[in-house]
Amino acid sequence: MSGFARTRRVLESAVDARVFPGAVVEVGTGARVLTRLAAGRLSYEPGSAEVTPETIYDLASLTKVVATAPVAADLVARQVIRLDAPVHDLITCWAVSDRRPVTLRHLLEHASGLPAHQRYYERLEGRAAFEEAICLEPLEYPPGTRSVYSDAGFILLGLALEHAAERPLDALFDAWRAAAIDEALPLRFLPPRDWHARIAPTEVDVWRGRLLVGEVHDENAAALGGVAAHAGLFGSAAAVGACARWWMRAVADEARPVYREFVTRGHVPDSSRALAWDTMLPTSSCGTRMSPTAFGHTGFTGTSLWIDPVQDYYVVFLSNRVHPSRAGDGMARVRPALHDAVAGDLAHI
Repeated sequence: MSGFARTRRVLESAVDARVFPGAVVEVGTGARVLTRLAAGRLSYEPGSAEVTPETIYDLASLTKVVATAPVAADLVARQVIRLDAPVHDLITCWAVSDRRPVTLRHLLEHASGLPAHQRYYERLEGRAAFEEAICLEPLEYPPGTRSVYSDAGFILLGLALEHAAERPLDALFDAWRAAAIDEALPLRFLPPRDWHARIAPTEVDVWRGRLLVGEVHDENAAALGGVAAHAGLFGSAAAVGACARWWMRAVADEARPVYREFVTRGHVPDSSRALAWDTMLPTSSCGTRMSPTAFGHTGFTGTSLWIDPVQDYYVVFLSNRVHPSRAGDGMARVRPALHDAVAGDLAHI
């Protein structure tokens, strides 16, 4: 534990600065866990419980790479779907002329033409309503010409995967998790009530009129029943770390090239995106010391996962920086500082 003193200092300084009430960091290699560090408390309320390595967080957009990406890759590997299949093959209302060229690959690369965000939850509820609304959404740019990070695109992707596999997304993910990682690790949509004491709260939400604990923070995911391709997953650092090690093994397996394709930067102009994943830039949240082949993702609630297959390590960083409000700042500074601290600690152990 003392070998990660730099990382712990960054973590504890962020708690002291009230960037978040508490956080957990796991660092590991493709073969094993090197350390888990916990700091702070679940909330700012007096008497709030201390964060432990077993604390569970709303993973927010880590759902895209921890749940949706492996489900999509598995369906590709089993030839249930093709990455370059037109979306309208699976979503029948996606048939207007300007969007017929859009493929599943475009959705995974955030290059479909769909806008970054829409407040669908204010007027819609349920999968059918979301599907119809997104199919009617005007495209903002020609598909494949640029990349605009789009939750709407990922929501549509999840619906397409459900149509292709004829199963709900959470059932598809549960099946993958049971086959790929330790099923006992807490990682799922719709966390049960007996998890709630270990779940870090997120925001005091004006829309729902309550503090959110064990209830997805993202409003569109909530309007979809808590299960969506862009958000909704809850888990511990150990569970996300197990997924990281699975991805490292999968990417290294030459017999399964589809997984390497998912983490390789695509060909969309001026984009660092791979398929669901982002890739390393000097300005990335992963800091400056990961290799150019590193891949990762962040989550709005204060989460991230970065994996460096060349240097053989990963960093899971889970916090509830949106508690008690999303108005807080400081995360853009803390994320790269923490990852650079991890690299510095690894160089001295």
